[in-house]
Amino acid sequence: MRKAFDYSRLLKTLVAVAIMMVASVGFAQAGKLSIGHFVWVGYGPLYLARDLGYFKENGLDVDLKVLDETSLSMAAQASGRLSGVATTIDDLLKYRSKDLCFKTIFTMDSSNGGDGIVVKDDINSLADLKGKQVAMSEGSTSQFFISYLMKQQNIPLDSIITTNMTADEAAVAFIAGHVPAAVTWEPNLTLVKTKKAGKVLIDSSQAPGVIVDVLELSCSVIQNQPDDVKALVKGYYKALDYMKAHPDETNAIMAKGVGGYLTEPKDFAAAKAGVKFYDKADNIAYMGTIQSPGPLAKVIKLGNEIWTDLGRMPNGEVKYKDIVDTSFLDQ
Repeated sequence: MRKAFDYSRLLKTLVAVAIMMVASVGFAQAGKLSIGHFVWVGYGPLYLARDLGYFKENGLDVDLKVLDETSLSMAAQASGRLSGVATTIDDLLKYRSKDLCFKTIFTMDSSNGGDGIVVKDDINSLADLKGKQVAMSEGSTSQFFISYLMKQQNIPLDSIITTNMTADEAAVAFIAGHVPAAVTWEPNLTLVKTKKAGKVLIDSSQAPGVIVDVLELSCSVIQNQPDDVKALVKGYYKALDYMKAHPDETNAIMAKGVGGYLTEPKDFAAAKAGVKFYDKADNIAYMGTIQSPGPLAKVIKLGNEIWTDLGRMPNGEVKYKDIVDTSFLDQ
């Protein structure tokens, strides 16, 4: 599941120590890449490419590690123990700094109905949420999503009362009647409708291309292991093509790999229906180039604005060119 950004002093200390460590200790090895991620359906194709041997056939060994928090993955990457991380582009903005250099090499998926806002039946618009409690995970994709929607309608971000909970906890609190609204994701959206506890006011299918999962790699990896990066992208594209042609077989493989609440193939298939996967053509169109950025640049701009407004950009603005490398897309 998509987790909140952790701003604790302990984590900041760990990241600072990790950055110092990487200057003296190197973990990178040619022919090997390690990727951290939390549980999310959009990362399934990485397991598919690994288990079908698509990385191996290009001389690459990919180690995939499930970590509960993006913050933990980023700390591991800062220390050199991970080559990169899969997470949402808005989430990454909060970590990029002059000391922690990484760049997005391809877009994996975008939420297309998998995330949403559930409300009681008497709430019919975002404006109706003013002054009301809204349960969500602060600093997470959920907060970014509702903040984006409010910003589009010129509704002040501080006009709602944010109750900090995980997405699952928010859904439980909503169904129990403890809060009038919650920001969550599947399977919670369907659960709310099944239990007739309320309705989905808006979901991510109505804001396509806003909640976007990407894969980033450390700048040192991109510079020192370009052949491995090419093999990673090539194997990933091949896995997507195979997934389209063999949905049932691949759902089982990906469910086993991703695990968590997606361990059962039927659950994975249901969750997969709420995302759009980005193949080679999609990536080229969506990411564009450094000289002519695609729609991804608008999401980066929005992320900067929203997280700055919410006081969650400790390192200042992150520009498109600082966090994107499009040179590997055409594999």
